[in-house]
Amino acid sequence: MIRDITLGQYYPGDSFIHRLDPRLKIIATLVYIVALFIMVDFTSYIFTISYMAAVIIISKVPLSFILRGMKPIILILACTFLINLFMIKGGDVLLDMGFLTVTEKGLRTAIFLATRLIMLLIVSSMLTFTTKPIMLTDGIESLLKPFKKIGVPAHELAMMMSIALRFIPTLLEETDKIMKAQLARGADFENGSIIKRAKGLIPILIPLFISAFRRADELAMAMEARCYKGGDNRTRLHSLKFTYRDLIATIATVIMVAALVIQRILM
Repeated sequence: MIRDITLGQYYPGDSFIHRLDPRLKIIATLVYIVALFIMVDFTSYIFTISYMAAVIIISKVPLSFILRGMKPIILILACTFLINLFMIKGGDVLLDMGFLTVTEKGLRTAIFLATRLIMLLIVSSMLTFTTKPIMLTDGIESLLKPFKKIGVPAHELAMMMSIALRFIPTLLEETDKIMKAQLARGADFENGSIIKRAKGLIPILIPLFISAFRRADELAMAMEARCYKGGDNRTRLHSLKFTYRDLIATIATVIMVAALVIQRILM
């Protein structure tokens, strides 16, 4: 399960999506997330799913790699689906099991909400799959630069977010190694009560925290040794530029949002 978590990973490629300006990808991702919460019927879902499918196809990121990241949240999705299915009442009764009933509104809400969560995770993952950490840092810093006038440390915030994303795969790999080492020593993480299994995680958490603090200390020392001083007088090998590819992607995003807004108004 640890190896199935793909959040924060970068999938190397040279597709149209990979070469887009990171600032545009960040904004487009946020716009898409907002669009997910204004969808009200099947037509709006068709618009957003088609947009997402086009992004996946153009990015050339394997669907199996994307779906692998869904495995850790299957339980959460299932619980969310069942809670909405049985707790929300309204419309015709589709199934009556005595103390549990399934209504038309409950089924509709359960399907829509589960679909939203899946789309939210996939689109958020596509941002990191197709953007190098250093480019993501530059994009976030550029977007936050106007807020520097009111004292917001744009570069420092962007650097912290980038480092956090960068070390997610590293910490997951470290967790996997620690778990295998503990299992080889006879540890049991699957059997027993919830309290017993929670206590069994202590031999994993302690070494993991120690490893994380050690890596953070080594990174800080390396940055100090290279005279890192934040964003002051910092130069870049590649400057962010808005190209024709970004214009095409912007138009496609605007069309998708406009279609959703018009469809919502006409309802």
